[in-house]
Amino acid sequence: MNKHSQQSYIPALKYHALTGLYDAVVQLTTREVMFKTNLVELVAPQAGEHVLDVGCGTGTLTYLLAEREPTLRIMGLDADPIQLKVATKKVAAISKQISFQQGYAQQLPDKTQTFDVVVSSLFFHHLTSHQKREALAEILRVLKPGGRFHIADWGKPSSVIQRLMFFIVQLLDGFETTRDSVEGNLPNLMREAGFGDVENSSFIPTFLGTVRLFQAKKPLIQNNELK
Repeated sequence: MNKHSQQSYIPALKYHALTGLYDAVVQLTTREVMFKTNLVELVAPQAGEHVLDVGCGTGTLTYLLAEREPTLRIMGLDADPIQLKVATKKVAAISKQISFQQGYAQQLPDKTQTFDVVVSSLFFHHLTSHQKREALAEILRVLKPGGRFHIADWGKPSSVIQRLMFFIVQLLDGFETTRDSVEGNLPNLMREAGFGDVENSSFIPTFLGTVRLFQAKKPLIQNNELK
């Protein structure tokens, strides 16, 4: 990974001083319980699966997955050590099979074909298009053949009002990183990376824009294996 991709990350609410408010803000503005519950239902985790939560933040999705299936082995990865401390405390009482690691999605620390499932929520809109491509390539690498990939993130606005509301997110997180969200480009980037069966499963209007749930699979045989 080049130095440009690994440069300082953007905190979840842009400023480190606001990190402590993250959970409350997300709950109030994004219908978090609804979209993350829906995401867990789509993931449909199976006993003993190995799951990676990319950009896990404070670990809410990690918690919900472990609550749904206690036998999962889950690793949460995030660049923000402050959020990881919150996540560690949040899941401490629910499962000993959850671990957290500081790192970047563009350079995952795991071996190839390690995970059955990779999930991510409200993370990809923090990345530029180039960084998204790098992260997607890494996720494809660490997934087992046939492995499942699920994303919940800001997507193409479902109405004019939703588009206007999303300007708030863009002002906070930046117009360059959120452009793919507005244009609905994430599924295309997933296909370009080599994922198959890419679908926009559903969408949820919120106070700040439209959260869309995407799913895909790593092909059992990749194109480069056919050559």
